[in-house]
Amino acid sequence: MKKNESKLISEFYELKVELLMDKKVWDIPIVEKDTQIINVLSILDGRSHVWVVNNSENKELAGVITRQDVLEILAPPRASYSMFSVPSYKIRGTKSKAEDVMSKDPIATRCDEKIVDVLQKMIKHRIRRLPVIDKNKKVLGEITLQHLIHKFYLASQYHSITDN
Repeated sequence: MKKNESKLISEFYELKVELLMDKKVWDIPIVEKDTQIINVLSILDGRSHVWVVNNSENKELAGVITRQDVLEILAPPRASYSMFSVPSYKIRGTKSKAEDVMSKDPIATRCDEKIVDVLQKMIKHRIRRLPVIDKNKKVLGEITLQHLIHKFYLASQYHSITDN
C-alpha cells in the first residue's frame, strides 16, 4: 500500500459513523413487525434486507430480515423430529408477518462509533449492513459494506470522503 493510501485508510478508520452513514431514512427499507410477508418479499425483490421496527412512528428497531431469512418460507415442506421422533412438518405459509421471520436484536451501531468499529462488527458477525440507532433504538439510518467501499474508493480518487 502506498504511503498516501496508508494515511487514507487510517483516517478512514477514525471517521465517525454519522459522517458516512446513509441518513435518508425515507429510502431505507423499513417495515413494521406486523407487515404481511408478501409485502416484505416485494421489498426483498429489489433489496438485500429489510429493517423491522415496532411501529413506523417511533421507528424502534425490532429486527432484520434478509433474503437468506426467507428461504424457510420458500423452501419445500420438510419433516423435523422432536425428541420422541414424532415428525412435525414445517409447512410453507405458516409465517405470515415480518415478526415471524425476522432475526431479533440485530447488531447495530451508533452515530458516534468509529468506522473501524463498524468494520470489526461486520467481520465478527459476518454481516454486511448495520442499522444506525440512537439510545432509544430508533433507526436513524444505516451503514453498509457497499456504502463504505464506495466512500473509500471515492476518497482514493481525490474526492471528499464525507457528504457535503
